[in-house]
Amino acid sequence: MQPFKAYLADESATAALGAALARALRPGLVLYLHGDLGAGKTALTRALIQAAGHRGTVKSPTYTLSEPYRVQIDGQPGQIIHYDLYRMSSPEEFLDAGFREDFDGQNVCIVEWPEKGEPVLPPPDVRVLLNVSGLGREVELQALSQPGLLCLDRLAYPPPP
Repeated sequence: MQPFKAYLADESATAALGAALARALRPGLVLYLHGDLGAGKTALTRALIQAAGHRGTVKSPTYTLSEPYRVQIDGQPGQIIHYDLYRMSSPEEFLDAGFREDFDGQNVCIVEWPEKGEPVLPPPDVRVLLNVSGLGREVELQALSQPGLLCLDRLAYPPPP
């Protein structure tokens, strides 16, 4: 399958992609988000979590490293855990915090700055690449596993009118 590519002209386009991803999720998926500071990783994640049913603030886990959210995944109660590893000083911190147990085949795990957790971080099903381009963002989604292929196959973006 070819990667999914799109230009996100503004915040509403980013929110629409986050909502489309929320509808395409299945339990156990692991998503890695790559991009420079300000590329939109947290904005995309926030839109996804809110579209999955979380009511309330979705904050960046820059200092806590992870934030869990009870949501609906494929119509069933589930959990999305959002990681931001930017401030992690070594991959051992990831192991010491017990985060590896969260990757249990049920939780959806979204990881910003995954390169900080290599080589102990479980592999992704979907890699999300975000780059600032003009006033918007370029995004590329790459499926790296069978569950990732199924997720991108279900992705409906832009949403039908």
